[in-house]
Amino acid sequence: QVQLVESGGGLVQPGGSLRLSCAASGSSISVYTMGWYRQAPGKQRELVAGITSGGRLNYADSVKGRFTISRDNAKNTVYLQMNSLESEDTAVYYCNAARLWLGNVNNYWGQGTQVTVSS
Repeated sequence: QVQLVESGGGLVQPGGSLRLSCAASGSSISVYTMGWYRQAPGKQRELVAGITSGGRLNYADSVKGRFTISRDNAKNTVYLQMNSLESEDTAVYYCNAARLWLGNVNNYWGQGTQVTVSS
C-alpha cells in the first residue's frame, strides 16, 4: 500500500509558476513509476508527466518545455515544477504511483490538489 498526499496547488496568474509535491508513505516509491495527472471540469483525467523507477521521463505535448517532473527517492517525494502557466492548465492535479507486480498492476492515487491559473 502506498498513500500519496499532494500539496502546492493554488491560484496563480498566467505566466506564473507553481511547484507541486507528492509525499508518499507506506512503501518506498523507488520501485514505482510515478506520474502527475490532471482533470479539468468536464474533461477526462489525462497524464501530464511521468517518471519511471529508472528515471525515464514522459510529458504530455501540451506541457513539454514548461513542466518538469522529478523524484527524490530518499524523501519518498515526487515533484512537478510548472512554469509559464496558462489558463488551460487549470485543473485538479493528481499524483499516481504504479508498478507491475506478480502480473498485477498496483495503482495508487492521491486526493488531488487544485491549480487555478487566472488573472
